Amino acid sequence: MFRKLIEILKAHPRKIVFTEGTDPRILEASARLLSGTFLTPILIGNEAEILAAAEDAGFNIRGAIIVDPENYENMEAMVARMVELRKGKMTADECRAMLKKGNYFGTMLVAMGEADALLGGATYSTADTVRPALQLVKTKPGNSIVSSCFILVRPSATGENDVLAMADCAINIKPTEDELVEIASETVDCAKIFGIDPKVAFLSYSTFGSGKGEDVDKMRNAAEKAKLAMPNVPIEGELQFDAAVSPRVAQTKCKGSKVAGYANTFIFPDINAGNIGYKIAQRLGSFEAYGPILLGLNAPINDLSRGCNAQEVYSMAIITAALA
Repeated sequence: MFRKLIEILKAHPRKIVFTEGTDPRILEASARLLSGTFLTPILIGNEAEILAAAEDAGFNIRGAIIVDPENYENMEAMVARMVELRKGKMTADECRAMLKKGNYFGTMLVAMGEADALLGGATYSTADTVRPALQLVKTKPGNSIVSSCFILVRPSATGENDVLAMADCAINIKPTEDELVEIASETVDCAKIFGIDPKVAFLSYSTFGSGKGEDVDKMRNAAEKAKLAMPNVPIEGELQFDAAVSPRVAQTKCKGSKVAGYANTFIFPDINAGNIGYKIAQRLGSFEAYGPILLGLNAPINDLSRGCNAQEVYSMAIITAALA
């Protein structure tokens, strides 16, 4: 999977902002990315401190772009643009103060076209990564929310990887029917980048009316709306998970469905189910989980776990840049 993404980036080189330029995990991942010559890191922070941290840790970051908010030559143009983007909600002085922070400064580099993508969160919270993105990069035209998906990967006996997409497992707590349709649409587009031919299951504790309740109705209605919005994508719902993935169970519960038994793109009813579901797949199903991948923004911006390691930074940097 990553070979394919790297080939995309070699054909279309990108620049990615790291908001925490002195973090040793960021520096290790940056050194590895630079050795591949397909992605240029932009490291935010004091240049002397970044170079010293890299030297102390033994990482070669020659070729990285280092930008310090304290002496950025285009700061006034950035302030003016941020005031415009905030539409009167912040004064120039307030914007200038916020731009001293790596998360806001890095997001503005993306908003101004100086970088293609951003990866943060090694020391920032998810909210501190998502909030500037919502305020400055904003959602795509026609989108009302930012959502997320996880890509899960596991080697199979055939030599090919099993690759699944699961959403929304990290952002929207209780999405509405229409929000679920938007989540599904964004997840389908993301899944295709990772080589998935999406077969979408809207998950529930019911299969085709076997159970009753508002949550069942929500998933059934969302699936029907998604079919109208994406007529060329195989979509089914509401489905229990076993009916979605087991051909034997599907033959019993929903015979004739083009999705049931073979689903690879899963839309969960809420964040509880989604977060629990992907972690069960990760811990008991031996899947590697990549994400959360933020969806619905005008540019790729993603969040790291504060417990991440350098390998995770490297992988998420490739994923984030490939989305550009």
